[in-house]
Amino acid sequence: MMETKLVLLGTGTPNACPDASGPASAVVVGDRAYLVDFGPGVVRQASKAYYKGVDALRPDLLTVAFCTHLHTDHTTGYPDLIFTPWVLERDKPLQVFGPKGIRSMTEHILAAYAVDIDFRLHGFERANEVGDQVQATEIEPGIVYRDDRVEVEAFPVSHGTLEAYGYKFTTTDGKVIVISGDTAPLEIVAQKARGADILLHEVEYAAGIASREPKWQRYHREVHTLSTDLAGMARQAQPKLLVTYHRIYLMNIQDNRQNLPAELQRRCGAILREIRDAGYSGAVVNGEDLDIFDI
Repeated sequence: MMETKLVLLGTGTPNACPDASGPASAVVVGDRAYLVDFGPGVVRQASKAYYKGVDALRPDLLTVAFCTHLHTDHTTGYPDLIFTPWVLERDKPLQVFGPKGIRSMTEHILAAYAVDIDFRLHGFERANEVGDQVQATEIEPGIVYRDDRVEVEAFPVSHGTLEAYGYKFTTTDGKVIVISGDTAPLEIVAQKARGADILLHEVEYAAGIASREPKWQRYHREVHTLSTDLAGMARQAQPKLLVTYHRIYLMNIQDNRQNLPAELQRRCGAILREIRDAGYSGAVVNGEDLDIFDI
């Protein structure tokens, strides 16, 4: 039986929170890692996890990734994921699966770095000729990937006008991890996560939404999941463990006069209380960067 882990490489949002890197997760099955999203700093976060003992996250071994949607906080690390492992001698193409637009994004990134690619292929220290290649696949709902370790199902979620997906990973020995991506609360997420070993889901601080203007309150309710709504979804799904990430605190983090760690800790605790008070009694934790959950 192979070990299965969920590794949180980044749990942040578009805000430049100093303690939360850009959204990125890794489902690790045995000696293989499957990335979901590639926010800012993804490869260095993978390297940190490697040095914490997750061998599959050695950067040159990163070869398969899935993108939930094309917002910048989930994709700014894409050039890093293409090129840094190549520089470290990745010897096979990167496979990337995502919504419509991922192929165009890939082509533009490769074009933007054409000078660097040419230098590395024809300069003094020549890199291999395959590690910078990307096989980008634009997906539709259903099974989008399968190998001898895992089957990956993409399912549609609701994030404004963007095409967006959540992913369900099922290992060959029956372990299940579901990752929501950014989404409003949806029945389909509860369905896909029913009885899952781990449901990794975004969350928004419900009490904080009252501080925003009405138009922003409407926006957040339409494209994200309040803690109180997440509780209802988790009650339906009954995962063995609910892990929150991409926590939207609805606060100003660009004020270094405040005690930011203390305020974030307070709001993290409040989010968990909101989930409990809304009626969810199952196991739930707030995920942090470089947390490792063994199944």
